[in-house]
Amino acid sequence: MALSVPEQDRQVSFGELDLLSARIANKLNGLGVKPGERVAVQVDKSPEALALYLAVLRAGAVYLPLNTAYMPDELSYFVTNAEPKVVVSKKSQVDVFTKIRGDSGVDFEFMTLESNASGTLLDDISSFGEAFETISRSDDDIAAILYTSGTTGRPKGAMISHGNLLSNAKVLSRQWGWKSDDVLLHALPIFHVHGLFVACNISFLNTSEMIYLSKFDAQMVLAELANATVLMGVPTFYTRLLNEPDFSGELCRNMRLFISGSAPLLEETFEEFKERTGHSILERYGMTETGMNASNPLDGDRVPGTVGLPLPGTEIRIVSDQGVNLGVEEVGSLQVRGPNVFKGYWRMPEKTEADFTVDGFFITGDLGKIDENGYVSIVGREKDLIISGGYNIYPKEVELVINEMPAVNETAVFGYKHADFGEGVAVAVVKENGAEITDSNIIEYCRDKLAAYKIPRVFIYMDELPRNTMGKVQKNILRDKYGS
Repeated sequence: MALSVPEQDRQVSFGELDLLSARIANKLNGLGVKPGERVAVQVDKSPEALALYLAVLRAGAVYLPLNTAYMPDELSYFVTNAEPKVVVSKKSQVDVFTKIRGDSGVDFEFMTLESNASGTLLDDISSFGEAFETISRSDDDIAAILYTSGTTGRPKGAMISHGNLLSNAKVLSRQWGWKSDDVLLHALPIFHVHGLFVACNISFLNTSEMIYLSKFDAQMVLAELANATVLMGVPTFYTRLLNEPDFSGELCRNMRLFISGSAPLLEETFEEFKERTGHSILERYGMTETGMNASNPLDGDRVPGTVGLPLPGTEIRIVSDQGVNLGVEEVGSLQVRGPNVFKGYWRMPEKTEADFTVDGFFITGDLGKIDENGYVSIVGREKDLIISGGYNIYPKEVELVINEMPAVNETAVFGYKHADFGEGVAVAVVKENGAEITDSNIIEYCRDKLAAYKIPRVFIYMDELPRNTMGKVQKNILRDKYGS
């Protein structure tokens, strides 16, 4: 069985996924989708959404998943930049994408898909053939483009190859001791690396079952824990489980592995979880551009506060501002190289060149260190990235929106510690002289321009932003004063 879907009291076999993905691939082929062309997808999580992902890859096209929280302005940029041949979204988004098609000039076919398996994508699907000969693609061909916000405010499309996906799935399967009889409790979204390329690809590779939840709900997870062997989650999953009085070691009796990633796991969460359940959470480290880079070991010490050891085939080094390799426990720029590292940014050759060293290492933007045993720790972020509930938020993108407001002179967006999400979004605002503005004004203005998780929830009003002698805003001062 491929998927068990408790909310629908439904079982989906690998054979059914194969058949449905073949029919969808035939339909995409009939629409003229050629290898290398993009198919953009903004839909709710469902078995049919997974079949669509597989169909796009089988057709040799490029899968472009879009966060369901993205707003029209964000979607317009992605469509204009990626120029998809087909867009699949929900019926409620028909007007949004119709306007984008008219404004952008990108002539894409639009189809709908709902979480209950309705929609125009599937309306006539039984009329398409049950067999589809998967189009051969090389390891170097692009399998997917995932957008990650840029420090300039312009999102960048990370080009992920078939080789990237396969190498990472194989390595992680070995490192985490995956077996065909493992059962993954899947409560992540499937529009990013963690939920789709890590969780689903490993399960597919090992033909192991997933208990497929539409979202994370602590009560739903508690109800299914006894039927699972592995849970992948963001730190928020584990803090919320610990808040449940009924969560116990007995409920975890069949579990062999809890994995955490996408945001830093607090040491106190690690220790409390171990005390409550007897399980040490396995923390790992990855990025949109690289998939997984490092992991605490399956067998061996899982060290809280670290992301473990570099994965086989992946090189990690710590480099100074002068480009010198640093020694044990020295903090510097974390760089990675390996078969998991992406090809570059879609239609941004200058950005690709800037983010790779001459010897092929990707400059992650993270500050890290490596201890005497080879364990990697992430100690900060060069690019001021905020990770809230596992989602990446770049301050510049939020600043550009708020700075459009007539009452705002300038802003500085930064992260603050959040007990549930790891980090939240805060903004320091300098008003125009004599202008009046409130927290609710800013939230309302952002609501139609930014995904909800990017909107600030903490507001500081200042006469001027802290700057150094070169005039650069010192966000470290803001974080130190208001971020804890």
